Amino acid sequence: MGRLVGIARRDKKRGEMQTLQEAEITDETGVALDYRGKPGKRQVTVISADVWRQVCKELGKTVPWTVRRANLLVEGVELPKEIGGELSIGEVRLQVTGETDPCFRMDEQCAGLTTALKPDWRGGVCCRVLRGGPVSVGDTVLYTGNR
Repeated sequence: MGRLVGIARRDKKRGEMQTLQEAEITDETGVALDYRGKPGKRQVTVISADVWRQVCKELGKTVPWTVRRANLLVEGVELPKEIGGELSIGEVRLQVTGETDPCFRMDEQCAGLTTALKPDWRGGVCCRVLRGGPVSVGDTVLYTGNR
């Protein structure tokens, strides 16, 4: 069992990430009206805090997790590395639709970040909202497998 340790959103393409203590996640808008939250395969993105710390260690610097531009930061739970895996965060259920592929924009923020995120789904997962609801930092996170 893990927990939610960060929530972030942006209101426009390439906009600054805004961190939140709580947010509403819906199947229409993703996380709190995030720019990329519309229905589809990349409605909500999730990254592991444990993996992020390892990436920062390899880079030799501390980089804020929001540089990754993910919506949710979780710790203490291994993210699924398969399409169809499901995560429960509080009342919310998310289905993994794929890996969040790191792109060249990561290197615009921190040299070497794209390469560091490429192996073994380290860039996190993209998800579709199966059941929306409120989330708050500190909520329980569970990997519930493939359904």
